[in-house]
Amino acid sequence: MTHPTLLVIAHGSRDPRHAATVHALTERVRAERPGLRVETAFLEFNAPSVPRVLERLAAQGADEVVALPLLLTRAFHAKTDIPSVLREARARLPGLRIRQADVLGPSPLLNATLGRRLREAGARPGDLPRTGLVLASAGSTDPEAIAVIAEIARELRHTGWCAVRPAFASALLPRTEDAVRALRAEGVDRVAVAPYVIAPGRLPDRIEAGAEAADADVLADVLGPAPELARLLLNRFDEARLPVGASLSA
Repeated sequence: MTHPTLLVIAHGSRDPRHAATVHALTERVRAERPGLRVETAFLEFNAPSVPRVLERLAAQGADEVVALPLLLTRAFHAKTDIPSVLREARARLPGLRIRQADVLGPSPLLNATLGRRLREAGARPGDLPRTGLVLASAGSTDPEAIAVIAEIARELRHTGWCAVRPAFASALLPRTEDAVRALRAEGVDRVAVAPYVIAPGRLPDRIEAGAEAADADVLADVLGPAPELARLLLNRFDEARLPVGASLSA
């Protein structure tokens, strides 16, 4: 093979909606760039595993793979789990060149996907000056990941929302319902909740339950297989193949 393979590495979940969403996203990536071989692997819960896919690619004659973490922030999985799996694979498969691409966020394309999902859920541009937004992420104890979520919230505040508050489904406070209620207590007329997660699962369900418990006016869907997200995956793939120091705008 003369062209590198894009290997999308998702976390995995016992919830079947997770894998279905990941596969729908990778199908959109294939449609965006015909001729690019795109494979999917999971860290846990789902098959195929990352080692299994890399072994298969090596057996089929692949010589280069770009491993792309399907993650929104650089936390434990991006810094530890995936590098460890790839390091072991390089040792076992010396003929296969494996590059690790960067995580997806932060990116204007992710913000555009959030906007798409909010509009689909009923958020109207004319309502933004009286609507507060809760940016609900999965949560992390990693300071870098926390800082990224806070920065995204600050950026979104400048797109027309009267207020933006981060919330977390695990690890940190506030929870989604607490952030919704805090905005209400500040006098915000309407509150929208935007899950900053890629696929359905236990933590996104927790975000949804919190939004419903606090009577949020708008609840957006997960990011899912949006066209903006597919383009972002391709941007990260292309960036991983650039010379050191070069970058694409994403």
